[in-house]
Amino acid sequence: MQHRVVLVTGGLGGIGMAVAHAFAGEGARLLLIDRRGDDGTARSALLAAGAADVAAVACDVQDEAAIAAVVESALSRFGRLDVVVNVAGAMIYKPIAELDAADWRRLLDINFVSAALFTGHALRLMQPGGCVINVASVHARRTSALVAPYAAAKAAMVSLTRSAAIEGKPLGIRVNAILPGAIETPMLRESPNIASGAEVIDPADLGQPEDIAALARFLASDAAGFITGEDIVADGGRMGRL
Repeated sequence: MQHRVVLVTGGLGGIGMAVAHAFAGEGARLLLIDRRGDDGTARSALLAAGAADVAAVACDVQDEAAIAAVVESALSRFGRLDVVVNVAGAMIYKPIAELDAADWRRLLDINFVSAALFTGHALRLMQPGGCVINVASVHARRTSALVAPYAAAKAAMVSLTRSAAIEGKPLGIRVNAILPGAIETPMLRESPNIASGAEVIDPADLGQPEDIAALARFLASDAAGFITGEDIVADGGRMGRL
């Protein structure tokens, strides 16, 4: 990963920052995209961790023009783009009967459309050897009440991964998805079921952001050069039990 240019959406969040640190440790050049700007803390920490260069850009991933501007800034600063990790995500907790069109559009835009747009830029701009990693969710396969837009968006992200892998193969660009289970992040703790105690997660099933980051780093590496179009569950085996 040394000197490769890695773009991470949701880069200042729990999983996004862990991903950034994983690539920083191998000397990558990083562009972090997040709805909030960095006050310099994240950049300093990543440079200290070994990153060759770090830029953090505030961007609303619901804005197509803003996404295009971010990609252009990456090319202007770094001259290339090697890895895109789509982490940006959001959830709301409502029954389907109470969801309006704005709810659906917002969740689809943040969780799916933004990833589709960044993937499109990647397929246009990356050289052979590039890769895209979409951080989806186990909700793409099995879900629960109150999170229908999130689950639908993550399922669409997995489908996007397969299609992009097919179109990326002649270009030498790989595309894979990671489906995290319960990961210790603020998003998990905001779940009303978790907060109320209605859903209890066995500590053995609770992962850390670094667990997802390690998988992302592997999928971006040459060691994963024969892996594309896959959606890989990382949930500590929680979904595999009867």
